[in-house]
Amino acid sequence: MTFAYVGLGANIGEPHRQIEAAIEELRKLSAPGSFLVSHLYRSAPLGGPPQPDFLNAVARIDTSLSPEALLGELQAIEDRHGRERPFANAPRTLDLDLLLHGDRRLDGAGLTLPHPRMHERAFVLQPLLELDAEISIPEKGKAAALLSACGPQRVERMPRG
Repeated sequence: MTFAYVGLGANIGEPHRQIEAAIEELRKLSAPGSFLVSHLYRSAPLGGPPQPDFLNAVARIDTSLSPEALLGELQAIEDRHGRERPFANAPRTLDLDLLLHGDRRLDGAGLTLPHPRMHERAFVLQPLLELDAEISIPEKGKAAALLSACGPQRVERMPRG
């Protein structure tokens, strides 16, 4: 079994409901009793056209799935929630990013681990640190130091319930 971290985000439709539903689907992919999820965070979009703020979270699952198989499961969940990909950085009903899969490093056509931009995104690092205050990003360093280097990105913790 391997701990994998998944970033969740949504900014169109009903983001809160969509993320909560995705959390329940992710829970089913994890070994019993080992699933963790952060609070929700509201963040301003980075890049792309003008669009609504995002709700984000990070989940930790304990899985026996390979990174590629887990990515397939994440994409299936996105599809069930109406995810469309009309252009880069488009608004989304649900976005699930495989951030980390243990300490695996991959650089493939469809999957790069660790996620290539996670170390630059406060909306990923802050909820990640909520789950593990000592976590490091392979080849990048401690997430806490990386978060402090993110600059003035707006990330606001929200209640989950």
